[in-house]
Amino acid sequence: MMPRRVAIKPKELIAHFKKRELVRAGDRVGVAVSAGADSVALLRLLIELRDQLGIVLSVVHLNHKLRGKASEQDELFVAKLAEKFGLALHVGRADVARKASREKANLEDAARRTRYDFFRKLTAGGLLDRIATAHTADDQAETVLAHILRGTGLAGLGGIHPTTEDGIVRPLLGVRRADLRQYLRSKKQTWREDATNRDTTKQRARMRKKLLPLLEKEFNPRAVEHLAELAQLAQKDEAFLSYTAKLRCDVLSTPTDGTHRIPIRDLASSCFEALASRIIRMLVNKVRANAGELAALHVEAVRQLARDGENGKVLQLPGGVDVRRDGDALVFLPRHKKSANKKSSKEFSHNVELGGETSITLQEMGCVIRIRSIDWPIAGRDTSKNGETALDEAKLNGPLVLRSMQPGDRMRPEGRQHAHKLSRLLNEKRISRWEREGWPVLESAKNIVWARGFVAAEFAATERTRRAILVSEERA
Repeated sequence: MMPRRVAIKPKELIAHFKKRELVRAGDRVGVAVSAGADSVALLRLLIELRDQLGIVLSVVHLNHKLRGKASEQDELFVAKLAEKFGLALHVGRADVARKASREKANLEDAARRTRYDFFRKLTAGGLLDRIATAHTADDQAETVLAHILRGTGLAGLGGIHPTTEDGIVRPLLGVRRADLRQYLRSKKQTWREDATNRDTTKQRARMRKKLLPLLEKEFNPRAVEHLAELAQLAQKDEAFLSYTAKLRCDVLSTPTDGTHRIPIRDLASSCFEALASRIIRMLVNKVRANAGELAALHVEAVRQLARDGENGKVLQLPGGVDVRRDGDALVFLPRHKKSANKKSSKEFSHNVELGGETSITLQEMGCVIRIRSIDWPIAGRDTSKNGETALDEAKLNGPLVLRSMQPGDRMRPEGRQHAHKLSRLLNEKRISRWEREGWPVLESAKNIVWARGFVAAEFAATERTRRAILVSEERA
């Protein structure tokens, strides 16, 4: 009987490596080997191809300590394999079960994060340039199906990517798991089976043992290949949309002191919903303070705030991010938790010495307030001249204090018959309550005689003024 043909062709794999630019000549490539068939096959394939690829190989293994004696035997198997082929071995050990319990996390997710943290240490520390993992077409199909079943968008349909920014490469995404086992048999190479992979109480194992075989048998024998091809197409479309969204985000959003501001018209329009959703995610990532998954419902809540939200309304998102409606814009900012009695970081109070010119730098506000006393001219008695506001010095009842705006502050600005709360006057100018923090005012004998943008009518310089106080502001 003729032996079954091995479906893996080394020449095609080399072409795949070069087309995808997975590695470069001279790279130090660590092969992540768990002791299972897929990773052992990847190691044997790369040993065959290393001279043609011009790479230096080593073996990487993380002992998760999840299966007791079996985990120790896996590590020993990998060590002997590395020794057999004269390869350096990088071993890490972690108590993943304790980590998952401490973080109240899913065991599989904790194992995956621990594994990739170990990989990143090796590449970031300069020991390796790339780490190759043995994800197959079957893994890709399972991932895409899992994302579809839980609910996903285009990014989720992309499944597992062939490369990552951390130097991870996955050269076997186009190869079937069964073909790797056949390759190992042709090499008379053994491997170790992980019994937990047969535990059908876990979703991934149920897909592998029940759902995918059912799809292949009852619907389409190439179901796995088609799901893997879907992932490739989704990755290409997602890359284009993400790139376009980034260009648009960079143009439309305005960064200021750790916040990002964007006009609501650019997020509310249904014509650009795909781009708007991606822009929202990008802005959240720019300001997030900690980890947190942004779901589709969160993105839609932000767009709803842009469409119909009241001015000043704040939406709290995962990751310590707040989004507030500020007039015709949304502002994305990190959430700051303040105790009720904690003073604002922009509170200040400065006594003003009259006579000549006084300049007070308000570091909290990034500006300089200049106050100078002059003889008021006979002609051109405007209360605002060259950006300076004029007060009648004789009407001041006491020393001047330059301070930050406080709740309940009132004044009667020029042109008004009655006094109003300063907060109301700022509302009329569409100044948000966040912008008002640290708003500078001048006080004389408990009376507000000047505030940024206003001068009190009863203290304004007039044609009878003989000596005036000029107030101006400039950036620090």
